[in-house]
Amino acid sequence: LFGDMTYEGGGSINGPFLGTLGASAAIISITAGLGEFLGYSLRSVAGYIADRTGKYWPISFVGYAINLLAVPAMALAGSWQIAASLILMERVGRAIRKPTVEAMLSYSTGKHGKGWVYALNTALDETGATFGPLLIALAVYLKVDFKGAYGLLLISSLLALATLVVARVIFPVPSRLEAG
Repeated sequence: LFGDMTYEGGGSINGPFLGTLGASAAIISITAGLGEFLGYSLRSVAGYIADRTGKYWPISFVGYAINLLAVPAMALAGSWQIAASLILMERVGRAIRKPTVEAMLSYSTGKHGKGWVYALNTALDETGATFGPLLIALAVYLKVDFKGAYGLLLISSLLALATLVVARVIFPVPSRLEAG
């Protein structure tokens, strides 16, 4: 929920923000396309590493930290090159954490049901993906500049990271969820 609020909220203004920093339409498009390419192509690498090492939590923390902190860091970007780099970092972070989160979720399906676990996860994702851009739209409507809007997303970033810490404390070994 909070993760999607953060990166979908930031994603809703990435293009216009890059434009205010002097990026051309071509640069904005290339950045978005390259970000998506990296975000999807690196998932198999991250998933392979997670499965081989069994280090689901550390990999998740690294991915979430990159994914969630790159967005509010956009408030500090002074050039389109730095902003574009942060957009790419955000997508790479998501690629790193996505397979590990899915793997850990799969351990809870035996007890709670595959449909319920994935439906709940998707519902939280979609809710965050809706509220994030709406929050940013409200901020922009209230005359908050782009950098202030990105800064506002630090709240959802920190809430997502705090939630991750709580999950790690409660479920230190996700595979034990299968046994109940």
